[in-house]
Amino acid sequence: MRLFECGTLVPGCAWHTRADSDAEVVRRAVEHLKNAHGETIIRENMVDNIKARIRDEATAA
Repeated sequence: MRLFECGTLVPGCAWHTRADSDAEVVRRAVEHLKNAHGETIIRENMVDNIKARIRDEATAA
């Protein structure tokens, strides 16, 4: 499983998600940024920042 923790991008946010693929993690993270943080435009560099923070859950501990 792949893991993304929003707090690594938005300090203080405890939201996280897990999925089998990076693409699904990115999709969920973008949806979260829109709904929870009020982002209306997700630029390519934001997607790159999300991708850079995705890691294997097995090594996350």
